[in-house]
Amino acid sequence: MAGTGDSERDDAAADDRAADDGRGPAPGRRVDILGTGISPSSYARVLTAIEHAPLDRAQILTFCNVHSVMTARHDAAVHRALAAADLTNPDGMPLVWVLRQRGHREQSRVYGPDLMELALASGVPRGWRHFLFGANDHTLDLLTTYAERQAPGVRIVGRHAPPYRPLTAAEDDAIVEHIRASGANLVWVGLGMPKQELWMHRVRDRLPGVTLLGVGAAFDLLSGTVPQAPDWLQERGLEWAYRLWREPRRLWRRYLFNNPAFVALVAVETIRYGMRNRHRG
Repeated sequence: MAGTGDSERDDAAADDRAADDGRGPAPGRRVDILGTGISPSSYARVLTAIEHAPLDRAQILTFCNVHSVMTARHDAAVHRALAAADLTNPDGMPLVWVLRQRGHREQSRVYGPDLMELALASGVPRGWRHFLFGANDHTLDLLTTYAERQAPGVRIVGRHAPPYRPLTAAEDDAIVEHIRASGANLVWVGLGMPKQELWMHRVRDRLPGVTLLGVGAAFDLLSGTVPQAPDWLQERGLEWAYRLWREPRRLWRRYLFNNPAFVALVAVETIRYGMRNRHRG
């Protein structure tokens, strides 16, 4: 599991104890990165947030990268969806580096596939009930088999592979009813960014007590239908290069335009951030 070390597992255990004694996850401010607030977070904090999901609405947990931030800059609906999420976890290493530079020195990556593995296992003794929403039936078959192998006793109570076109209002209604009827309290959403963020934001008031987790490509990566980048590439923030090599026709615009623009814009923003801090000092 890339990026998840013993220290992070220890942190998760500590937050588990906090959840058990009723203290719950500690609230924290977000760090503005090019207009999108990113949560200084951890695997432990996400697991504790799941344990203490609100009962009056759905809880939304997102996993953000450069593509998320750059999309939100140009799409007001995506910006609103991310702003309304309960946690906007730093899934991409460039966001981790910015958080570290801006004072969160111990920040590590909160990678959607790794978090999903942790939650499947952590949820077994807690009786968490999982619903899989996204991908296609073949991928969901493989993912279910993987989950049952990795976390014996895991409860996958429902699944749905939607059409690739935009969903109609009637289809949204049917999916929400399917989730309600399943009794799931965690819904893993693998529709890709920004489709999954917009869908979670759209239905949140209709799924009280449910945690919605937008994990993007985690379905494909954990099921094995798409290979993961080697750990050493992920740790150096070069996962994008591996994905571009694998899918150049689909991803070349995203990476060859978004990544350089992100670097340039963050450099300017960081200079301004440093100047503001000096003036305050």
